[in-house]
Amino acid sequence: MATVTTSKQFQINFRDVIKGLALAVILPVLNVIYQSIEAGSFEFDWKRIGLLAAGSFIAYIIKNFFTPAEVVMTGVKNDTIDAIKDGAAEAKIHTT
Repeated sequence: MATVTTSKQFQINFRDVIKGLALAVILPVLNVIYQSIEAGSFEFDWKRIGLLAAGSFIAYIIKNFFTPAEVVMTGVKNDTIDAIKDGAAEAKIHTT
């Protein structure tokens, strides 16, 4: 079982920036594909695409900046999760 802690509240780490950049690329591409199919032409408004990319990146970074830190546990068996929910077991997380 592994635990991963997200970035602390009011902090941005490198992983947040990478995910934000990926979002800033994927969102405009999907929007362009959708609009091109709907309009039946492949004329691109590069200014609008750039503004959408910048806006989505900034929104993602702001959201992560204000989101409190979370501890995510991976590789946990379903039986363990059910036992914790039922109160038959406890989950303790030690942070340093």
